[in-house]
Amino acid sequence: MNNFNFCRPTDFYFGKGVENDVGKIAKKHGGHKVLIHYGGHSAIKSGLIDRVKKSLEAEGIAYVLLGGVKPNPRAELVYEGIDLCRKEKVDMVIAVGGGSVIDSSKAICNGVPYDGDFWDFHMGGVVPQKSLTLGTVLTIAAAGSEGSNSCVINKTINGVVKKKGCNSQTNVPDFSIMDPELTTTLPAYQTACGACDIMCHVMERYFTNTKDVELTDAMCEGVLRAMVTLIPRVMADPKDYQTRANIMWASTMAHNNILGVDREQDWGSHRIEQELSAFYDCAHGAGLAVVLPAWMECVMDHDVKRFAQFANRVFGIPVDMYHPEETAKAGIRALRALWGSAGLPLNFEQLGAKREDIPVLVDHLVKDDKTEGHFVVMDGPFITKVLEHAADYGMKKD
Repeated sequence: MNNFNFCRPTDFYFGKGVENDVGKIAKKHGGHKVLIHYGGHSAIKSGLIDRVKKSLEAEGIAYVLLGGVKPNPRAELVYEGIDLCRKEKVDMVIAVGGGSVIDSSKAICNGVPYDGDFWDFHMGGVVPQKSLTLGTVLTIAAAGSEGSNSCVINKTINGVVKKKGCNSQTNVPDFSIMDPELTTTLPAYQTACGACDIMCHVMERYFTNTKDVELTDAMCEGVLRAMVTLIPRVMADPKDYQTRANIMWASTMAHNNILGVDREQDWGSHRIEQELSAFYDCAHGAGLAVVLPAWMECVMDHDVKRFAQFANRVFGIPVDMYHPEETAKAGIRALRALWGSAGLPLNFEQLGAKREDIPVLVDHLVKDDKTEGHFVVMDGPFITKVLEHAADYGMKKD
């Protein structure tokens, strides 16, 4: 185990109808004037925004609204939110939505008290020192942003979309309101993308070079086994509250870092996928479903026993002691089968990506960061290999 510091002071409110208490909760956390930040019309049509407004009004808390957050949230709306908060003297942001809305809200919270450009935090070298109070009303179980210290934003620079993350303690929400019923009307594809994202957050931590991490291995495996059971259940019955509740809490556990505190983590697959979603504007979970199994195939030989352990403990595949590589491959096949059964893409063609774009994608990655990943450090040729595996999976060869 490695040394670590772990602090996640988020106040969680979980269960049916808890969003109706957002006013009381905001008041408890010192809110006087709130920015309600949200995505599209669904939050309005469902009546959720009205319920949030009514609850704030009941506690005498003023508010302003800013909608329009898109998947892969844009810097342009962050700048608009920063200006609005400064103009209206907002002291709290409440994100009503999923990971994209929460990440946009985090960036706004960091940017309001900062004299410079909030994008400095995403380019590295500058760490946010203070931010506005942040609350969330979660509507999508996926990114885990309701309990994490991470925030990812897209910005177009010289015609190229850059997708960059910022990890900071200021990003950890002060409170998160989590009603699983709010997720029961999600489209099946969005549900599947979220479930994939949850599993990938765990696997980015699970595949590690750090030794003697049996406890957190078991915790990772427990969340992954639960998702293996929950994904078919939620696809069969989207309105099953208990299934939705388990998935929603899994999204928080997968990315609040309690599963990764004692180990070196990888995140190479996420960085590769970020280029895909920046380039094609695809769903993050869909891109991960294509990239992560391809990455597994390319790095498996680095520690085949860990991949065999994954196959055995997560999917129940018996270990072939003489040929552990066969067990490892069976685990990757089982993972793809699970995600494919949920309707997720498994190769470039299904994702809407193009094999001929691989050199451009790789150039964007290595130009900024040179290498990616930690389990296996990937340079340009290795990343090319991963993307070629992702492009070619299931395609007929001449």
